[in-house]
Amino acid sequence: MNGKILLYWLSTLGLCCLMLFSAQMYLFNFDVAAGFFERFGFPVEIIIPLAIAKLLAIFAILWNKVKWLKEWAYAGLFFDLVLATYAHATAKEFAVFAVPGLVLLIISYALGKKVRP
Repeated sequence: MNGKILLYWLSTLGLCCLMLFSAQMYLFNFDVAAGFFERFGFPVEIIIPLAIAKLLAIFAILWNKVKWLKEWAYAGLFFDLVLATYAHATAKEFAVFAVPGLVLLIISYALGKKVRP
C-alpha cells in the first residue's frame, strides 16, 4: 500500500473516531458536555445539533460520493476544531483533542485530494 494512502486512511479514521467520540459524549453524557459548554460560555442548546452535525460530517467524508458535501463536512469540522481550540485557550487549558484533531483534519483533507479525488 502506498504511504500516502496509508497516511490518508490513518488520519481520516483518526479524525472520524475523534468526532465520533465527541458526538457520543454529547449525546450520552449530556450533563458532562453541558458543564464544558457552560464553562466556555457557550449555550447548551447547541450540543445536540452539534453532535448530529458531527455524525453527518463523518458520514459525508467516508461516503465520498457527493464532493461538495464532503467539502462542507471538512469545513464544518475545521471550524468546530478551531473554535474548540480557541475556547480551550481562553480557558487557559490545553485543547487535548482539538489540536490533534486539527492536525488529523489537515492531513486527511490534503491527502484526500490526491488519494480519493
